[in-house]
Amino acid sequence: MTDRRGHVLILEHDKAAADEIADRLAARGFYVEIVFEVDPSIGTDIDDDVDLVLVNIDMPGISWEAVMEVLSERELDITAIMTSRRDDANQVMRALRLGFSDFFALPIDDWEALYLSVQRCMQQRALRRENSVYGRQLEKANAELRGTVQVLEQDQQAGRHVQLRMLPESPSRIGDYVCSHSVIPSLYLSGDFIDYFLVGDRYATFVIADVSGHGSSSAFVTVLLKNLFARKRSDYIHREDQTVIEPVAMLKQANHDLLELAIGKFATMVVGVIDLETANMRYSVAGHLPLPVLVSQGGARYLEGEGSAVGIMEDVSFEEYQVDLPDQFMLALFTDGILEILPPDNLIEKEAYFLEAFAGTQESPEQLVVQLGLDKVSAAPDDIAALFIGKGA
Repeated sequence: MTDRRGHVLILEHDKAAADEIADRLAARGFYVEIVFEVDPSIGTDIDDDVDLVLVNIDMPGISWEAVMEVLSERELDITAIMTSRRDDANQVMRALRLGFSDFFALPIDDWEALYLSVQRCMQQRALRRENSVYGRQLEKANAELRGTVQVLEQDQQAGRHVQLRMLPESPSRIGDYVCSHSVIPSLYLSGDFIDYFLVGDRYATFVIADVSGHGSSSAFVTVLLKNLFARKRSDYIHREDQTVIEPVAMLKQANHDLLELAIGKFATMVVGVIDLETANMRYSVAGHLPLPVLVSQGGARYLEGEGSAVGIMEDVSFEEYQVDLPDQFMLALFTDGILEILPPDNLIEKEAYFLEAFAGTQESPEQLVVQLGLDKVSAAPDDIAALFIGKGA
């Protein structure tokens, strides 16, 4: 079989010249074969095992143009060196035109130059072979990667469908109040969570949460939060458990559940409860920005509130705030992804700009969405969720 230094095929009708070349190359460690009689179909007989072909262009009855074309069509990428007893510019140009790597006049005078040329051709051939192997490996890896990505995308799309099914109907009427929402994920899955629902006959509970990070792990936490609020709503009905209408108690339960999950996730949240009989709203804030905005005939203002995010530490306290809701108002709550798309550079300016955007909205979520440019956002740098609660015109 071929020596590690390479396989040379000599096509030469002059036996003496062929033997001399073969002996000298063999002495340098190359595996050499000689073919004295060549037919026009020689291009189809050359094996891929051949690294270099030394061709006497003067061999009768052969169209080397056709031979080189066949080798090209077979994609063998075999290097060839031309030899000829006619040492003139036309032969050299012919060699270059046909794609030969070098040209040597016969008889060969500079054997060292031939050795160097053969060695260079072998190195180039080996490099091309390595690149071809790497290329096939890379193509295979890319095909596998594309298949994996396709499966992941399908999983993400399925997860996104599940997340959308978890969201409440929008808009929804709860007593005299209308609730609606909008969620723009930065990826297929969102770490933002919104829910609102009637509790018994007297209360409406709402929540907006922003889970740290992006993607699947953050989306899993939204499933946990959905389950938490659904479970506590059921406990209120069947066990007279008041937790779901106590904002502070809900935040403490969410904090406990996230720490127990132990996946390194935390969430900022706002939980609120509206008494449908008295129009009094109680709410608690867990590190959430921007703060809720209340828009009424007196203008737009941030509601007060502060506190630590849930899921960071066990010993945490939350404060409850109260607001008597007017007969006509809009309450707007956003996750902090909204701040990413606002034009000002620093947080203080962003919060001022955000509040100014509520002017002239006429307490309409649709107009506010347009005013903030959310209707034109197709891909956000961070998840954006908005919750609107309104009453009156």
